[in-house]
Amino acid sequence: MLVYQFIPNGTLSDLLHGAGHAPAPPPFPFAVRLKIEQEAAEALAYLHSMASPPIIHGDVKPANILLDEAFAAKVSDFGAAALAPPATAGEAHLVTLVQGTCGYLDPEYMQTCRLTDRSDVYSFGVVLLELLTRRRALVLAAPEAERSLAAHFLAAARRGGGGIDRLVDAGIRGEVTAEVLEMFAALAKLCLEMSGEKRPSMREVAEELDRMRKLLCWHDANDLHKEIV
Repeated sequence: MLVYQFIPNGTLSDLLHGAGHAPAPPPFPFAVRLKIEQEAAEALAYLHSMASPPIIHGDVKPANILLDEAFAAKVSDFGAAALAPPATAGEAHLVTLVQGTCGYLDPEYMQTCRLTDRSDVYSFGVVLLELLTRRRALVLAAPEAERSLAAHFLAAARRGGGGIDRLVDAGIRGEVTAEVLEMFAALAKLCLEMSGEKRPSMREVAEELDRMRKLLCWHDANDLHKEIV
C-alpha cells in the first residue's frame, strides 16, 4: 500500500484556471503567487543541484505543482523526468525523444532533442507568466499573435509602452509595484531566452523570487506605516 500526502487545494492549474470545466476561482493575492513560485523554484533547484544524480523534471507546468492546505507548493509527476549524466565538459544533457507539454517546451530542446536543467528553467518561465497574467500557456482559439503566452509576452516586452502592464491579471494590478513588476518581467525574459546557456539556473531563479517577496513585504509594511501615521 502506498500512502501519499493529502493535497486539499489541488493543483496550481486548478487555482489559476479552475478544475475541469468549472469556472476560474476568485483572484488570489500576488504575495501568495510569489510564495508558490518561490517554493516550486526551490524544489526544482534541489532536483538540479542537490539530488545525486541530478534530476531534470522535463514537464514543469501548473498542473504538476500541487498545493497543500497552506498553499505550499509540491512539484509532482515525474513521468517525463530523467537522471542527468555526469557533466564531463560543461553542462550535462540527455539526448531523448521530445516529450512534455506544448506551450511549455523549451524550443532549444525541441530543435536538438537535448534535455538539460535549463529546459526546466524555460518551462518555469512560462509558469511565471501564467501566475502574473492568469492566462493559459497556449490558446489555439486566440488570435495568432496571442496563442502562445511566452511569445505574446516577449513581443509586448520588445514593444514597450506599457505592454507588459496590460498583460497583468486585473485581479492583482493594484498589488504589484512597478519595481517588483520590472524585476518579475526581467526574470521571466531571462528564463525564456532561446539559448539555454543564457538562462539562469533554478537556484538563481529561486533567489531572485525570494528578493521579490522581501521587497513586496517591505512595500506592504511601508504602506501600512503611512496609513497609521
